[in-house]
Amino acid sequence: MAVEHAENLTLSAQSLKKSYGAVDVLHDINVDMAEGEFLVLVGPSGCGKSTLLNCIAGLEEITGGTLRIAGIDVTQAPPRDRDIAMVFQSYALYPTMSVGENIGFGMKIRKVPKPDMEAKIRSVAELLQIDHLLDRKPSQLSGGQRQRVAMGRALVRDPKLFLFDEPLSNLDAKLRVEMRAEIKRLHMRTGASIVYVTHDQVEAMTLASRIVVLKDGHIQQIGTPGEIYDTPANTFVADFMGSPPMNLVPALFEGGHVKVGDSRITTAHSHLPRNVYLGVRPEHFHAAPEGAHVEAVPDLMEDTGSDTYLTFTWGGTDVLARMPGRFVPTERVIPLSFDPARASIFDRQSGQRITTGL
Repeated sequence: MAVEHAENLTLSAQSLKKSYGAVDVLHDINVDMAEGEFLVLVGPSGCGKSTLLNCIAGLEEITGGTLRIAGIDVTQAPPRDRDIAMVFQSYALYPTMSVGENIGFGMKIRKVPKPDMEAKIRSVAELLQIDHLLDRKPSQLSGGQRQRVAMGRALVRDPKLFLFDEPLSNLDAKLRVEMRAEIKRLHMRTGASIVYVTHDQVEAMTLASRIVVLKDGHIQQIGTPGEIYDTPANTFVADFMGSPPMNLVPALFEGGHVKVGDSRITTAHSHLPRNVYLGVRPEHFHAAPEGAHVEAVPDLMEDTGSDTYLTFTWGGTDVLARMPGRFVPTERVIPLSFDPARASIFDRQSGQRITTGL
């Protein structure tokens, strides 16, 4: 999704930097976000995603660069002047207040007239399907219900920008899946502009309009989930985005072929570095009685019911193949192939993707 017109941008960070003394945490961050986008910041712990979110919120002072929200320069503005609402990892609900009072507390502080406040609380509660819980205390709610209340408290603000800081981290696995779907539906119904931080690449892939992948305070790639998955910019993105991740197999380019162990795979490319990585997603392998790319001898087979995972050694590297259903091989050696058009080639020295498609 191209973002071109500055007047339509909900968020624009230009050459944004953040340092703590001599330690640089964010390096030259450039991100533009259109109105109504769901932008996910994803990366491993310590990559700078929460720091970037706090810089957007005004909770961290920006060291360099500019930040605009809805076209207004807020680089040095306090949080209250940024027209944002945040949903945190911790619910931070007032235990002595009811659900309705928690949702409406901010409006009460701003002296919103009571009829308007009650109408807004009811509307948001119905949207989040917690209107039957308005008289309960937080201690009487499940984790998912508490997170809905925290979201409701943000939604009544009707701000230019919503900021979500790992809101599902405290939930168990099943509830995370349910709440992820709820957040997706909420975005589809409201068209709100959302910046969402997570370390979970599945959350990023399922929720985002676009994803910003971060590592060590540097942006590695910005793109739609499809772009990130199909054409990762480098080996870090290829390895981080995907569950299981892309196989990265050391290979040699020799005379129109990519060589992995005893396998020689024809490529249409005539100019590649000699030392490359061949990148193949586990699900792109398939059984191939004829014309196989690799004769696999599985070291491990894992039956999950819906899929069977084969682990084998190829060119001295452990490789994972995901076969659909309960795959039962009839021979010890399994001939496997993959779609060359969906494979990627990376420069082994720089880690950058050279091409997708052999």
